[in-house]
Amino acid sequence: MAHHIAQSGSLSASDQPGDPPLPKKSAFGSLALGSLGVVYGDIGTSPLYALRESLHHLKSAGVTDAGVIGTVSLLIWALFFTVTAKYVLFLMHADNRGEGGTLSLMALAQSAVGRRVAPVFFLGVAGAALFSGDAVITPAISVLSALEGLELVTPVFTPYILPTTILILISIFWVQSHGTARVASFFGPIMAVFFLIIALIGARHIGDAPRIIQAFNPIRGLAFLFSNGLLGFVVLGSVFLAVTGAEALYADMGHFGRAPIQTAWMVFVLPALTLNYLGQGALVLAHPEAVENPFFLLAPQWALMPLVILATVATVIASQAVITGAFSLARQAIQLGLLPRMLILHTSETQEGQIYIPKVNRLLLIGVLLLVLLFKNSSNLASAYGIAVTGTMVVTTMLAFVVVWKLWHWPVWLAALFVSGFLVIDFAFLAANLLKIVDGGWVPLLFGALAMVVMWTWVRGADLLARKTRRDSILMQDLIRMLEKSKPIRVAGTAIFLTNTPEVAPSAFMHNLKHNKVMHERVVLMAVVTEDTPRVPLRKRFEVAKLSDDFTSIILHYGYMESPRIPAALAGLRKSGLKFDIMTTSFFVGRRKVKPAQNSGMPLWQDKLFIALYRESANPTDYFSIPSDRVVELGEQITV
Repeated sequence: MAHHIAQSGSLSASDQPGDPPLPKKSAFGSLALGSLGVVYGDIGTSPLYALRESLHHLKSAGVTDAGVIGTVSLLIWALFFTVTAKYVLFLMHADNRGEGGTLSLMALAQSAVGRRVAPVFFLGVAGAALFSGDAVITPAISVLSALEGLELVTPVFTPYILPTTILILISIFWVQSHGTARVASFFGPIMAVFFLIIALIGARHIGDAPRIIQAFNPIRGLAFLFSNGLLGFVVLGSVFLAVTGAEALYADMGHFGRAPIQTAWMVFVLPALTLNYLGQGALVLAHPEAVENPFFLLAPQWALMPLVILATVATVIASQAVITGAFSLARQAIQLGLLPRMLILHTSETQEGQIYIPKVNRLLLIGVLLLVLLFKNSSNLASAYGIAVTGTMVVTTMLAFVVVWKLWHWPVWLAALFVSGFLVIDFAFLAANLLKIVDGGWVPLLFGALAMVVMWTWVRGADLLARKTRRDSILMQDLIRMLEKSKPIRVAGTAIFLTNTPEVAPSAFMHNLKHNKVMHERVVLMAVVTEDTPRVPLRKRFEVAKLSDDFTSIILHYGYMESPRIPAALAGLRKSGLKFDIMTTSFFVGRRKVKPAQNSGMPLWQDKLFIALYRESANPTDYFSIPSDRVVELGEQITV
């Protein structure tokens, strides 16, 4: 029997860190200000195009009071209901140890159910895949819509809008490898200025047509929606553009905390957005020709160029926030086994969240540039926007039902009744956005479908590979007994063999024994396990078991928001009493070449896709930050 020196095992609720303590007032203010730049960049730049695109559908039928007031009513009540009620007041309480987002909610729902349930798993995968579509479109539409304000300054700028957009987007993605920690400190104050300005220019125009205040009556919006048939439904699809950044509220909760994000929304962002939309509506009521670009026409002529510059900076910040979110989501997906290992670089020595994933950055840049070149302006892109976000919102609400029912222990009928209110609105927005499929809505669906196929293929192939490995392997306890009878030649030092299943003999160990016919004085089998929690406390990081006098098993536990770095873990083990001399320690890593089998259980195309993904996956040496001069790689061929 294995004798356990230190037990970590599964992490019970009592072992988990609870909600972090409330920050002090000074820290609270800094967090709330910081959230303006990261959390609210996307939703904050929606006024540039949301009302313009919503009213665009009214131009052919005529811009009327009922149409403008009804549309603005739908816009602000979308902010009140979808963002405020659903995300700020409800979903932010469905956190996974302080973390939010689709994959965090999936992990929380799975832990609440007690096992990996297929519907919960596929909902999480679908939500993560759809987010990839949003991550590609947001930088493109945001920067384009800001620079299009130059057309109002002078038509001379028109030919330069597209190339300038491309140049700015390339610059945004280029700077990612250098880290954004230094400039991020300016994001919050800049967005604070942006929100203040859009609130002021909106408020100064409400007096143009005070009847716009009727938009606060939800009946005006509902009356417009249901009395205009298909037109009302089409407008609803564009109204959704006003809430496209709502998922960021939830996904970025771990960076800033629930209370600072909620406070920033209720006190600053929501009033600013509401005033701006009311001002745009009043301007259009008083001057119907302003429907062409009501956001920029709110500004007096002398302030137009400064507003374009400020809006462009705000959209760059919004793009940065989405890209950072994509990196964070990719790391979660890798840790949860949904994607192959990719090289993750840390751009800050002090902040764990400051990461850069080169492959994800390249794919996003290619996708964004293709969209800009394909659609050419923000109005065309608006047709492609929304479907991915509405799909993600539907997924989030469904996963929240599982949490409310299973984790919060509400009666199933009450949980269903409560969540169905949000789900009805989500499905209404989704149905309205499905009308855009032909006009460009297929783009985010295509990105989402490709991402989902990749994740499904990786999970399926990795499961087949793991089962084959277990089937062809020998149990470690059986091997230890065999080695006690037939002792191999021993060499000095410690050998650490990385493995996914420490209960079976690692292939690298078997190959070393077979070909080199030697065994080190100390043999350590090391596995890295990702838990369903965002972070694992240091006291629960290690699980050490003495298998025999010569063999030790070490399991390192990490959360899905953490990057596993083995040298740091070894330093922690040394502090716990287990001595490792890095200069006499060798790391053995199995390097597999995967080939398709005759009957793998997957279609041939999926076999080939999995093998391509496997070949592109990061070297364990790089992924686990192991010193390259201490690593021995032993290769083998395996069919799957």
